Amino acid sequence: MSTDNANLYARFRARFPADLNSPLVTTPEGRSWSYADAERESARFAASLSGLGLKPGDRFTVQVEKSVEMLWLYLGCLRAGLVFHPLNTAYSAAELDYFLTNAEPGLVVCRPRDEALMNEIADPVGSRVLTLGTRGEGSMMDLVSGNAADFDCVESREDDMAALLYSSGTTGRPKGIMLSHGNLVSNAETLVDYWGFTADDALLHALPIFHVHGLFVAISCVLMAGASMRWLPGFKAETVIEQLPECTVMMGVPTYYTRLLDDPAFTRSACRNMRLFISGSAPLLAETHTAFEQRTGHAILERYGMSETGMNTSNPLDGERRPGTVGFPLPGVEARIVDDHGKVLGDNEIGNLQVRGPNVFKGYWRMPEKTAEDIGPDGFFNTGDKATRSEDGYYSIVGRAKDMVISGGLNVYPKEVELVIDDIPGVQESAVIGVPHRDFGEAVVAVVVKSDAGIGEEQVIDAAKQQLANFKVPKKVVFVEQLPRNTMGKVQKNQLRLAHQNLFR
Repeated sequence: MSTDNANLYARFRARFPADLNSPLVTTPEGRSWSYADAERESARFAASLSGLGLKPGDRFTVQVEKSVEMLWLYLGCLRAGLVFHPLNTAYSAAELDYFLTNAEPGLVVCRPRDEALMNEIADPVGSRVLTLGTRGEGSMMDLVSGNAADFDCVESREDDMAALLYSSGTTGRPKGIMLSHGNLVSNAETLVDYWGFTADDALLHALPIFHVHGLFVAISCVLMAGASMRWLPGFKAETVIEQLPECTVMMGVPTYYTRLLDDPAFTRSACRNMRLFISGSAPLLAETHTAFEQRTGHAILERYGMSETGMNTSNPLDGERRPGTVGFPLPGVEARIVDDHGKVLGDNEIGNLQVRGPNVFKGYWRMPEKTAEDIGPDGFFNTGDKATRSEDGYYSIVGRAKDMVISGGLNVYPKEVELVIDDIPGVQESAVIGVPHRDFGEAVVAVVVKSDAGIGEEQVIDAAKQQLANFKVPKKVVFVEQLPRNTMGKVQKNQLRLAHQNLFR
């Protein structure tokens, strides 16, 4: 296989161990798969997908639970040159309808129990539906079982799209983020070097794989290093503690680390073979960083990334991992802080964070005007985050210009939730904010003005659950007489966040 091929799988394959029988995936139950298994099974999936008539560049939507078969499916998609479009299993029917209508996938793979619903949504789009379960069952697996493990990786260019991720905008309209093979390859190669990954590493993988963190950061670092991973279906503190002695690296959202600290069984002994704990997807509280280091002797490495860019900055592997910061720009990534007029600001000034580099996405799917708005002519991407830089170069994220809430490592865009709540009978208007929460980092809170005195918190939450994924549903509803506004009539969410900052404390 030519290493000149920019296809992400081809780049992974070039870094596989010389001995393909080296372990790649091990489950808590002791089941194990090698790199030879990855090569064989991903070839069978790639052959199956191509056999259905899917061609390089076609979108391929996947909404299934985490499993080893899901990993082979992802790698097979890359090998076939398709565009991987993963979806959170919590999305509602209304959300799925938008994603499929917009992405127009040639194929959708869903959980067996969702087949009837997915067919209803996919049929108007002209998408075929297959199923994949956590025990290797489903029509996708029936198809794969009949294919030989022989498939030449499709030749891809750096700018060819490898993945399509959706991230809702402040208007409530989701945006398709086009990530190229070049974006994913450059970020993976940089992280392996910056974080010191080698074939001797064993990553504890408890993250979901519909998300950048678990899919493109964790898995890519393992495959690019020829390393291995302990493959957990999700996060359970007791299981993580049991598996840690067999691992050297863990990646997680802040929630994982607070829950480990809550378990008395999480001790220095459990971490005896660990060399690195990495946190991301949401702000890590300085108090969590400090408590973790006191308990384990390990300073968590916090980094900063986005769906549009992969990783942008990181605290150093060697050197001070400063609590409350996201470290320095990664090699090859440029970062700057500017005011609203584009003027570059000095140290310790709060402004708009912009980044530029080979990791920055191609643009928004079928939204050229939005792409031009967010990516300037000089190639700098407006992240929407407010940040500062210290005199010695550490970056800190201090807020989000777009008021996005990150709850449990997942993005929640207030406008999307507000549109649902404002349609509830008895609600005059609402404002959705993020409030500090020890477990989730931030919790979604709805501040509501009633038009009917009879409506209560339960009705608002129940109505939201009918239309939104669970992680977007408000944890609390606060009723007020009116929302604070400035002279231009804009709701002052900073005042609301300040007023309710202790709601969960």
